[in-house]
Amino acid sequence: MSTELESTRRALREAVSQAERAAELARLLDAAQARLAAAEQHAEEVKALAEQLSEAEERLAAEQAAADKLRKELAEQRFQAEVANWKLSSIKVARWNRLGDAIKSGKSNPVRLAKGLKGAAKPVKRPSAPKRRPVAAGKPKDERPGAAFQATSTTRTLGGASFKLKPFRVPTGPNTRPHLTAAVIADPHAEALLRYEWRQTTGFTPRDFARVLPLEVPHLLVVESVTQGPWAGEITGEPGEGLKALLAWCAERGIRTVFWHTGGDVAAYAAAADLFEHRFTTDLTVAWPRLQFGVQPRVHNPLPLAGGRIDRVLTLDQLLPGHLAYPDVLTSYRWPAAADCPPGTPQWRLAEIAACGTPIGTEDDSRRAHVALRRAYSMGTMSERIDELLDAVGLPSARPTLNTSVLLPILDPFLMEHALAQVARQSGVDQLIVIGPPEAELRARDVLPDVEVVYRRPQPAMTEGAMLNAGIDLCEADLVAVMDPRDVYGPHYLSDLRRAFLFSTADIVGKAAFYAHLRKPQATLLKQPDAEYSYLPEITGGTLLARRNTLRELGFADLTEGWDEVLMRQCRTDGIKVFSADRFGYVRVRDEDRWLLGAAHLVEYGSAEPHALI
Repeated sequence: MSTELESTRRALREAVSQAERAAELARLLDAAQARLAAAEQHAEEVKALAEQLSEAEERLAAEQAAADKLRKELAEQRFQAEVANWKLSSIKVARWNRLGDAIKSGKSNPVRLAKGLKGAAKPVKRPSAPKRRPVAAGKPKDERPGAAFQATSTTRTLGGASFKLKPFRVPTGPNTRPHLTAAVIADPHAEALLRYEWRQTTGFTPRDFARVLPLEVPHLLVVESVTQGPWAGEITGEPGEGLKALLAWCAERGIRTVFWHTGGDVAAYAAAADLFEHRFTTDLTVAWPRLQFGVQPRVHNPLPLAGGRIDRVLTLDQLLPGHLAYPDVLTSYRWPAAADCPPGTPQWRLAEIAACGTPIGTEDDSRRAHVALRRAYSMGTMSERIDELLDAVGLPSARPTLNTSVLLPILDPFLMEHALAQVARQSGVDQLIVIGPPEAELRARDVLPDVEVVYRRPQPAMTEGAMLNAGIDLCEADLVAVMDPRDVYGPHYLSDLRRAFLFSTADIVGKAAFYAHLRKPQATLLKQPDAEYSYLPEITGGTLLARRNTLRELGFADLTEGWDEVLMRQCRTDGIKVFSADRFGYVRVRDEDRWLLGAAHLVEYGSAEPHALI
């Protein structure tokens, strides 16, 4: 009887297991069918967009042909006008014409007549006949943000010595909110902070705004308290007629208008500011809503100069000599080993230097520099500032998010508590996908009560790569992080890593430079310290943070060890950019690892956490 009972129990367990597998297969089938339906719908949308694009290209070709025709006609008219002027000039210098003029002017004065006839007898060089010039094709202006905003001053002088810098290349995009167009009147600094936040129109004047702005009617007009340029006289003191006309033009079209006071005596701008619908200020003593400067991740970031840093600490005067254009300022920010800034340096200047990864002080301290960079970003980015502005004026502030799903495969039940504790330390986790022992589900919900937890039980002998493949279809956030249950993650790990998506163009971010701890020898190692903030062929799998769609397309190899190496090879094959961030916030933990011993630098014998977790 006991044998039959055991056989029945075994059969029931197998039936339950098969039912679970069947349910999982059914779920995956439903998900696949849903993706197929979505793909078909997207295909129809792509087809419609392709037709629209084809029509737009045809219209563009027709407009370009018409423009070419007009250019040719204009060139011909210009040539005919030059011919007419040449003929007139030739007639004026002809001898018979000059003799006639001399006789006419000296008719009643014999002396003048004699001088005139003598002068008319001298030969005069006739003007050269004009020639037709080829019609120059109209070169389209590159409207990408930063395209015409590049460094020009590449030489710096210190103590009589000259240094040639490789300039920081100002990125040309992308826009954070491509659906939104803003007409902006601003000084170069503010313009550089705003240009990546929307489609930006600049360079119009009080005389030509009515011709320029209709080319792409803006949703918003932003006017800074500029101190130079054609609009400076319009907004100081009594408002100018050009400003009044601009605001009237905006009012007729329902365009929101914003005045942003960033410097100077607010009283000088008060009369003009009253004409705007909304007013903001950076001055804490002015009773207007606040809109402070924020760091702009596209240009204020730790991406290094191609030539590296100089091994010197520079004062602010040495760092920013004379009147550098702002792109050259961005180059200077990245140049010194550290910047010694005097008391009273504006907070926005300190934040920009820190955001570029440059230590502020009298010594090169990479740990303090990383903390200062983190603090500069936590004070607010320009994207966050513009969110505030748009919310205040009633325009949509929608933009891409950094929402994150965490994939946590747990092969060893003894690592469950440690693994969940590492996830619980992170901020900004929107979803946790746990694939592990049955007790992991309830424990995860207890440890992370404010996070959506999705649990799946792994099939017998399932590899880590297979577990990740099963979990990727369950992820809903824009970014997906893979965390290794064996390793240690600091509380700022994910927030630091996510930041790289604000300034890099990579689809996968992680760490090629990192600390490691080997338990048996009690050794702390540092792997590839020179690999920070650079595009590299690979990063370590336990630090993977990727765009969800990219990771879905790549998939994971059915391996427990080495799935990340296969993934990186596929990235190289497919041309997918991989970016290595900073060395901090993560410790790879193993009992022993001969590969690490041969490929990393020994830091000390002891714990790695004091070095890595800052």
